[in-house]
Amino acid sequence: MSRDSQPLTEVVVVERLRSAGCVFAEDEARMLLAEADSPAHLSAMVEARTTGRPLEHVLGYAMFCGLRVALESGVFVPRRRTEALVTEAVALARTAGPRPVVVDLCCGSGAVGAALATAVERVELYAVEIDPVAARCARRNLGPWAADVYEGDLFAPLPNNLHGRVDVLVANVPYVPTDAIATMPPEARIHEPRVALDGGPDGLEVLRRVTAEAGRWLSATGSLLVETSEKQASSAVEAFASGGLVASVVMDENIGATVVVGKLA
Repeated sequence: MSRDSQPLTEVVVVERLRSAGCVFAEDEARMLLAEADSPAHLSAMVEARTTGRPLEHVLGYAMFCGLRVALESGVFVPRRRTEALVTEAVALARTAGPRPVVVDLCCGSGAVGAALATAVERVELYAVEIDPVAARCARRNLGPWAADVYEGDLFAPLPNNLHGRVDVLVANVPYVPTDAIATMPPEARIHEPRVALDGGPDGLEVLRRVTAEAGRWLSATGSLLVETSEKQASSAVEAFASGGLVASVVMDENIGATVVVGKLA
């Protein structure tokens, strides 16, 4: 029996994944087998994974903050380190009143907004994403909370009646320096949209655009939260200050997370 005609038992799937360089081949095999609805479907998923597609794209979902977040091919895969952004945002939203207004910029699949809305009752949730495929995923993932999901560039599509009303503004902006894109793993570099990764020459181009305009949208006690890298944190704090925001840096070394939190000065 040839390799291609072997029945795709768990052992065979593990072998193929391991041969393709998948470090967690056993775990991935179990997930693929659980998701497959037919031998043909399983074969197609194994082929996609062994040729380099991200596991989350192959499965059609990612796990984030305990939630199963629907994904489509070409959509940014939410990272575990971004859970630190959610933790900080949840704490602030819970002290913002009975129905906090939350805006999720650069929302991607809507993972951050969904996790926040799951943890905080009665959120008034808005999300913005520039990539149309990701925006479609976000509408699917945020549907249970009747969130308004807008397709467009940062604040541009948001309704004007949100000026001065936003209690929690989260922005998982792209922050990889342009020249560093080429050094990223192929799964991200090839299969995720560049707009979700490329933060400009120093990685902070989009962050600066957010901090420059955030003050118009935040309530008097509102907060802006942005994920960045440890190396970029001091420059990010300067960008917050330029936008009239007093910032602090929160780090979680266990998951390699750096979050900058700012309030109006």
